[in-house]
Amino acid sequence: MPEKGSRVRCGCANGKPSWPPRRAFQLAGDCSSLSGRTPSGGGCPAGIFGLEGGSETSRVHLLPAPVEATVSYGTGTSTAPSAIARASQQVDLFDFTNAVPWRAGVHLHVASEEVAGIDEETRALVRTARGLTPGTRAHRRVLEEVNSRGDRQQEILASSVDDLLGRQRIVGVVGGDHSVACAAIAAHAGRFPGICVLQVDAHADLRASYEGFAWSHASAMYNVLSRLPGVARLVQVGVRDLSPAEKSLIDTDERIHTFFGPWLGERKLAGVPFTETCATIVDSLLDEVYVTFDIDGLDPTLCPHTGTPVPDGLSFSEATFLLAQVAGSGRRVVGFDLCEVVPGPPGDDWDANVAARLLYKMIGVVLTSCGDGTSR
Repeated sequence: MPEKGSRVRCGCANGKPSWPPRRAFQLAGDCSSLSGRTPSGGGCPAGIFGLEGGSETSRVHLLPAPVEATVSYGTGTSTAPSAIARASQQVDLFDFTNAVPWRAGVHLHVASEEVAGIDEETRALVRTARGLTPGTRAHRRVLEEVNSRGDRQQEILASSVDDLLGRQRIVGVVGGDHSVACAAIAAHAGRFPGICVLQVDAHADLRASYEGFAWSHASAMYNVLSRLPGVARLVQVGVRDLSPAEKSLIDTDERIHTFFGPWLGERKLAGVPFTETCATIVDSLLDEVYVTFDIDGLDPTLCPHTGTPVPDGLSFSEATFLLAQVAGSGRRVVGFDLCEVVPGPPGDDWDANVAARLLYKMIGVVLTSCGDGTSR
């Protein structure tokens, strides 16, 4: 970055500014290791982003988690992984920030049939529970069954993530509702004890349970803090919808550092540069970071069909700038998830389109933070 007050020179040809730096263009233009598709859009789509990333050769592995049994408002997160994969086919592969994340290889796994089966069975139980009187024996019995199935689902997901981490892979989980984050974080916290979780979200997700469901998406971060001793800190960004009990927990638990949505908005209205705001957020992070990104952390114009939308939120540029600053700070992003995406009705691919682009950015950020030569 140029020193403050210095003039930025635009080396250019024919009077046209050359940005980003020419080195990024040179790297992105080298397609020798890209099979089946080029950054200019040619070739035949294969896997995620149209890449032919094999399981054994890919550095980055994406695990779909089509889960939504206990969502509390809008539905549809279970269809997100497949919708994002379809939308990813039209994402061009040049990246202004990370240059060439595709070089590392990106492999999208097939969703676990057991996880999907548990989710389908649990949805029926959840409908039953909601039709019973809370506190009755029948209601308690159904809640126990729902929570037991949630336990099993978490075990399967955590084991799958841990297996890939043991093979020295970078792992991202594609939800699904936000409950799946706990499983992914559990595996990472086991491998990287003392990690910090960076949560971008409209909600605090700090309820002990919701509707009696221990694995509700509204309890995602509560479960992380209460069940995972390997997590040393939780940094929340964009929270603007929460309960009094959640606010009390934030105020009293020293592990939680929350940058509320209204605080972000007030700084923006006061003319504080977002670069300064990001610096404050990044300073609160520890050396090793896991990023959990709930799509409703963005402005709802970018995710209009997400299940629990809240006005305001980060712009796409603000969100990706924040993530880039984390990577550029010298911290290591060890893993990530993207959750709560709900595809629109047939013919409306906007939510999946935004999610696919955000996912590609997140992959590049992780590679950059790890110092992987393919990304810069």
